[in-house]
Amino acid sequence: MVFKTKKKKKSKNQRGNNSYGHGARKKWKGSGHHGGVGMAGTGKRADHKKSLVIKLYGNNYFGKQGMTSKSTKHKKANVMNLNDIQKNLDSLMKKYGKNKELILKNYKILGEGELNLAVKIKARAFSESAKEKIEKAGGEAIALKKEEKVEEKEEAEK
Repeated sequence: MVFKTKKKKKSKNQRGNNSYGHGARKKWKGSGHHGGVGMAGTGKRADHKKSLVIKLYGNNYFGKQGMTSKSTKHKKANVMNLNDIQKNLDSLMKKYGKNKELILKNYKILGEGELNLAVKIKARAFSESAKEKIEKAGGEAIALKKEEKVEEKEEAEK
């Protein structure tokens, strides 16, 4: 006659053991076979880490950076339409006005809108329609020459 002994529970037997019946300790950890930590594998084909990298470093992480040729810079002229002058005439006169003249030396005046007041305007350039509308309203459109601009700068410096 064979006596049955009560079988010891596996979990009780495995206490103090790191692997608990799962083979090697690293296999049950849930991080694969420890394939890299942190930023490992963020090279050429790192699609699985792309969202993390973009979140941390923005879109400039991938691809080429550094020296590129300079692009040509186009001169961007300051322009002002007649309707802007009409709306903001009081504030423009305070800022740019002298002796009932509006001096806009860095601006080209364009002819969008209407002008109701007779105003003498000095500016870098005028479009044809703007010139006509200013003269029609009883004002005067005077285009500044480069020499006048230089003289005004010298006066301002003194």
